[in-house]
Amino acid sequence: MKTKNQKPMNIHQISAEHLTIERIGEIVRGHEKLALSDDARQRIVRCRMYLDEKIANQTEPVYGVTTGFGSLCNVSVGKDELSQLQVNLIKSHACGVGPRVENDIVRIMLLLKIQSLSYGYSGCKLDTVERLIDFFNHDITPVVYRQGSLGASGDLVPLAHLCLPLVGEGEVEMQGEVISGAEMLKKMGWKPIEMASKEGLALLNGTQNMSAYAVWSLLEAQRLSDWADVIAAMSLDAFDGRIEPFTHAVHAVRPHLGQIETARRFRELLDGSELIRGQKVHVQDPYSFRCVPQVHGAVKDTLRYVKSVIDIEINSATDNPIVRPDEDLIISAGNFHGEPIALPIDFLSIAMSELANISERRIYRLVSGLRGLPDFLVANPGLNSGFMITQYTAASCVSLNKSLAMPSSVDSIPSCQDQEDLVSMGANAAIKLQRVIQNTERVLAIELFNAAQALDFRLPKKSSPTIMAVRDAFRERVPFISDDVVMYPLIENAIQFLREFKC
Repeated sequence: MKTKNQKPMNIHQISAEHLTIERIGEIVRGHEKLALSDDARQRIVRCRMYLDEKIANQTEPVYGVTTGFGSLCNVSVGKDELSQLQVNLIKSHACGVGPRVENDIVRIMLLLKIQSLSYGYSGCKLDTVERLIDFFNHDITPVVYRQGSLGASGDLVPLAHLCLPLVGEGEVEMQGEVISGAEMLKKMGWKPIEMASKEGLALLNGTQNMSAYAVWSLLEAQRLSDWADVIAAMSLDAFDGRIEPFTHAVHAVRPHLGQIETARRFRELLDGSELIRGQKVHVQDPYSFRCVPQVHGAVKDTLRYVKSVIDIEINSATDNPIVRPDEDLIISAGNFHGEPIALPIDFLSIAMSELANISERRIYRLVSGLRGLPDFLVANPGLNSGFMITQYTAASCVSLNKSLAMPSSVDSIPSCQDQEDLVSMGANAAIKLQRVIQNTERVLAIELFNAAQALDFRLPKKSSPTIMAVRDAFRERVPFISDDVVMYPLIENAIQFLREFKC
C-alpha cells in the first residue's frame, strides 16, 4: 500500500512486445523498475527445460554447452563440470581496461541483455534473468570497462564484467560506492547464482554493449539534431541571412525527406522575424547557411536509417548457440557478430561529425566582422578579444571528430587462434561515436553562445517569436558579453542549457 504522498511505481513489463529506443530512454532516465511478463517467464523456463532434456539424452557435443569455447570447440567437457565451465568463462573473459563505462550506458546494457534473454532462445535459467532484473531495480550497476570487445563473438569482455557480480565476482556501484560483487551479495542477502550449462555463453555472447552505446547515442543525436536547426536558424538571422534557399519549391525538385523537413522547419522557426524579412544587400549566403537543408537533412536521413537498424538489433536474440525448442534445434551460428550495427554506427559518427563541422563554419562567419557585426562579437575589439577563441575551441572539437569518424568497421584483427578470423570492431565504433556526440554537443553550445551574442547586436530588430524565446531563456543562463570575461563557465552553462531546455 502506498502512502498519500507516495508516487506510484512505474514498472516496465519485459515481454515480446516491441521495445523502442525512445522507451528505453524513458525507462532508464525515469528510473523505472522492470518485471518479467508471465509470457516471458514461460518462454525462459520452457527453453531451459528443453535444453536440460537435450543434454541428458544427446550424446553428440553441443558447442558451448558440453564443449569448450572458440577454438576449443572440439574439447568436450564432462557433465559434472558444466557449471564450472560457465563460471570459468565469465571469469576468464573479464579482461576490460580503460575508463569505466558510464552508468547510464551500463543500465541500458543490462536492460538489453534482459530483453534478449527473455525471448527464450538462449537457455538461461529464470533465476539468472531475475537476478539481472534485481540489479536494475536496486540500482546496482556493475563496473564495466570501456575497452576490450572486438564486436564479433558478441561483446565478450564488457558483458563478462556486466555478469561477474552474478557469481559474486567483479565490482558494482551501489548507493554511490564501488564495492566487490561478493560484498554486494552479502549486503543484499543473496547467494551467488549457480550457473547451468550454456548460461555463461548466453550472458557473454550478444551485442548489448555496442547496442547500449548506440541507443544512448541515438537519443542524444536526435536531441542535438533538433537543436542544430534551432541554433542554425538563430545564426542565420543574426548573420542577416536569406530565407529563399529554404523555399519548398527548391526542395521539391530534390525531395530527400530530411532536406524537405529541414527547410520546412526553418520556415516555421523564422516565421515572424523582422530580420529575415529585411532588405538584403548580398544576393547569396555561404554554404554553411545556404546549404543547411542539404547538410542537416542528410544527418536526419542518416539518423532515420541507423535508428531502423538498431531498432531491429535491440529486439533480437544475439547470443550463440540459438536454442529453438519449437523446431527442436540447437544451432551454433553467428548472431553475435556486430557487423550489422558496426557499419551504421560508423555512419552515424560521420553524420554527427558533419553536423559539428557545419556548425563551426557558422561560428567562424559570426566572429569575422561581416555584415555589420563587430569583429569577434564584442563592441570594443582590440582591448577585448571577445569570442575569438570560442571558434578555436569549436575547431579543436571538430578536428578531433574528423579523426574519430574514421570507420572502425573497416578494420579486423583475427583472434582465438584464427577461429574468429573476421571481427567487426563495432565496440570501438560505438566508443568513438559517443565521443563524437559529446564533441558535437560542445560545438553546438558554442554556436548558440555566439549566435545569441550576434543576435543582440541586431536589436532593436528582432528575430521570430520562437527564436527570441530561446534567446530570452538562454540569457537567463548566459549574459551578453560587453567586455572580456572568463569564458569556459559560460560555455559549460550553454551545454547545460542544451540538455535542460526543450527546444
